[in-house]
Amino acid sequence: MKIGLLDIDGHNFPNLALMKISSYHKAKGDSVEWLNHFNHYDIVFKSKIFTYTQDNLFSIDSNVIMKGGTGYNPKTELPVYIDEYNCDYSLYPNLKHAYGFLTRGCVRACAWCIVPQKEGWIHKYWDIERILQGKKSAVLMDNNVLASPYGIEQIEKIGRLGVKVDFNQGLDARLIDLPMAKLLAKVKWLSPLRMSCDTDSMIPYLEQATAYLREEKCKPSNYFIYVLVKDIESAHERVTTLNSMGLDPFAQPFIDFSGKNNVTKEQKRFARWVNHKAIFRSVKWEDYK
Repeated sequence: MKIGLLDIDGHNFPNLALMKISSYHKAKGDSVEWLNHFNHYDIVFKSKIFTYTQDNLFSIDSNVIMKGGTGYNPKTELPVYIDEYNCDYSLYPNLKHAYGFLTRGCVRACAWCIVPQKEGWIHKYWDIERILQGKKSAVLMDNNVLASPYGIEQIEKIGRLGVKVDFNQGLDARLIDLPMAKLLAKVKWLSPLRMSCDTDSMIPYLEQATAYLREEKCKPSNYFIYVLVKDIESAHERVTTLNSMGLDPFAQPFIDFSGKNNVTKEQKRFARWVNHKAIFRSVKWEDYK
C-alpha cells in the first residue's frame, strides 16, 4: 500500500503520532511519504494537534482519509498496536534530539488545560532509553512529570545516563522541594529549566522552588517561565514580579479548547512586549506602543 502523511500544524515540530504510524506501515512493507497532492494513495493520515490550526482544504487523491489528533477530536488516540511502535525519525532527518513522553496525564485539573480530559490521571508511559533511540538528548513533553513516582525514577535515570533533556511543557513549581531540587541539579539541561505561572497564586511557589534550585546549584541556561495571559493587569503584575526574581517570563495569550475565541489585539501586543527581550528590558509596558 501507498501511505501519505499530512501534518496540518506544519513541520516545525515533530508529530509523534505520524512518526509511529510511519513505523507501523513500513514494518508491514508499505511505502510511506509526506503527502504529495499530485500522487494517489491508498490511505492518507491527517493529524491536527491544535484546535485553532486551519485544516488543509486541498483535494486529496486517496481511497481512504483518516483524521486524528486533539485538533479534530480530543478523544481520538492511536490504537495501542500502533502506539507501541518507536518513532520514525527518517521523517525529520534534521532533528538533533529525540522527542517523547515519560508519563501521560496529570494530577491537576486546570480549567484551561485539555490534558486531564484527554489523558486522564498521570500514568507511566515510556522509558527514557526507549525515547532516545540512540540519541544523546531528548525533548520531553510530559505535562507533570514530578507528580509521578515513575517520572521521578526516570529523572534519576536521566541523571545517571548523563543525557541532556528539556522538559518543554514545564515543571510544577509546587512539587519542587529541597530533595527534588537536589535531584534536578544532577540533570544536564538541553534548554532552560521551564516552569509556569498561570495564576497569581503561583508566585510564592516559584519563589521557593527557584531558591531551592539555586541553593543546589542547578545550572540550566536560565529559568524560563510560561505566563498565561487572560487579564492583562494580572499578567503584567506576574511578569514584573518574575523579572524582579531573575526569571525569564514568556507570555502566552489564552486560547480555549474550541479554538473559536479570538486572541485580542491587546493580548498580542502584551505578548510581543514580554517576549521581545530587548524591548521588555528597556521599555515599560505603559510606554510600549
